[in-house]
Amino acid sequence: MALPGHAAENRAADRAGPAPGADAPPETDAAPGAGKDRVLVFSRTAGFRHDSIPDGIAAIKRLGAEHGFTVRATEKAAEFTPRKLAAYDAVVFLSTTGDVLNKAQQAAFEGYIGKGGGYVGVHAAADTEYDWPWYGGLAGAYFSSHPAIQPATVEVENHAHPSTAHLGADWKRTDEWYDYRSNPRDKARVLATLDEGSYTGGTMGEDHPLAWCQEYEGGRAFYTGGGHTKESYTDDAFTRHLLGGIQYATGAAQADCRAENGYTPLYDGAEGTGLKGWKQAGPGTFEEGADGTLTTRGGMGLLWYEGKRFGSYSLKLDWKMASEGGDDNSGVFVGFPASDDPWSAVDNGYEIQIDATDVDAKTTGSVYGFQSADLAARDAALNPPGEWNTYELRVQGERLRIYLNGRLINDYTNTDPVRSLTDGHIGLQNHGDEDAVAFRDVRVKELGGGGGVNGR
Repeated sequence: MALPGHAAENRAADRAGPAPGADAPPETDAAPGAGKDRVLVFSRTAGFRHDSIPDGIAAIKRLGAEHGFTVRATEKAAEFTPRKLAAYDAVVFLSTTGDVLNKAQQAAFEGYIGKGGGYVGVHAAADTEYDWPWYGGLAGAYFSSHPAIQPATVEVENHAHPSTAHLGADWKRTDEWYDYRSNPRDKARVLATLDEGSYTGGTMGEDHPLAWCQEYEGGRAFYTGGGHTKESYTDDAFTRHLLGGIQYATGAAQADCRAENGYTPLYDGAEGTGLKGWKQAGPGTFEEGADGTLTTRGGMGLLWYEGKRFGSYSLKLDWKMASEGGDDNSGVFVGFPASDDPWSAVDNGYEIQIDATDVDAKTTGSVYGFQSADLAARDAALNPPGEWNTYELRVQGERLRIYLNGRLINDYTNTDPVRSLTDGHIGLQNHGDEDAVAFRDVRVKELGGGGGVNGR
């Protein structure tokens, strides 16, 4: 059959890796230090070969030295055995192209991912192994075509993932912009999309994913379409993007990578919804940042959404402890009646706590004063102060499930006849002068069987 994708651009070069004397990186094997994550960078090509591959390897080695993981770079498919792969926390497919693994090597990699391994696909990793459907699912989508290298605007839609937490709403950069044969949105968490109006030649329309993550067959997977150009690997914004993907894949950072569709934004920055529908009760305030965040200032008060009551819903929001000390107190309230008194939410609703150091029933992930989180699950899912986390609060009837970065950490059922989760408002607490907790991307999805009630 004809070679698909980039392989059609260069049939002569590299059917089995770089030819003798070609610009292939040397084998690099740094002995891992105790407790360090280990990353294998695989850049074998059987079709078009990107001249940025050595730059990419150098950048990943530099990131490893700066952030505490060790890197081995190889062109050898023979590294893909169960024993050898078991030494690594993640494998980076750096602009691989064509058929680079045989059947036994494919089976070894499937087993590696099935045991919790990590995958990072960079750029032409989507132009790889078209006849291996499992790999297509891991990468998330296959390459289709691309126009000329040119500037474009990347729209960041998830800021809680470590690969995008440093970016603003729009990210302007120059690269080679891939179109894909399918859209991964239904199975992966799309992190960033391309604005096709900002460049010429895109073919995917209004929803053009560029970077995404997912849990796949027991492992973790991250893909970015950037990284064609040599300049990408000296661009701080892009290398931080790549670093975050590697940290997610190794398990050094946690993120909610479940597919997300059908959510309505309640707050997505001053330039988006703004604070329309929100009301401050009690002292203190929330400061709106240019980066789309709401940060607590003073208190104790409550910023609550008065525009609607909710009964059966999934509420998602991103948060981080933002003070220099990192020991901050806040919470998310659900199921309380409308009131200008912040203590009404305390007395009549439920608080899902954010606090690093309180007792078990009053610390992060707890239903404050009622039920502690599963602390082992919470600790495994929690990113440290200064880094973003995602809560999903899923309310159905009197049942409240709390997910932290995609992991269920608390499952609480209300039995108090005075309180009810089935009809109430939601709110964010500003706790006091010493506390600084930042929130962003507050969104909700109604689930039915309870609905929402307009107004108060």
